[in-house]
Amino acid sequence: MARLTAEMKEAFSKMKVFPVATASRDGVPNVIPIGICELVNDDTIWITDNFMNKSISNLRVNPQIALYIWGPEIKGCCQIKGVVSIKTSGKEFDEMKAKINVKNPALPARSLIIVKITGIFECQPGPKAGMQIL
Repeated sequence: MARLTAEMKEAFSKMKVFPVATASRDGVPNVIPIGICELVNDDTIWITDNFMNKSISNLRVNPQIALYIWGPEIKGCCQIKGVVSIKTSGKEFDEMKAKINVKNPALPARSLIIVKITGIFECQPGPKAGMQIL
């Protein structure tokens, strides 16, 4: 598993909306904006599924995911890739649901997507663009 650096964690904390990409079993891509995305530790991200349809279907048959970290106030940019597990019950799910209920009780928090980071890639233009950095 890859681990985010201190600079990457700082950039992650500044993100308001995360572009999140999935693909179907046949490789048809899907990208959505995600607002509830939490860095749990250096190699684990929690994403709350409130209204996902295509993405959650994709993840059930192809558990690969990518997130993009970039913004005007962020130095550099990177792409985080990972493999997911989906929880709809249990301790982690209950913890996520409780946090969401405090923030906005109207959100359904249908499932918890746990992302184990498998790679981090350079996104800035130049000779290292697209290369794995961690």
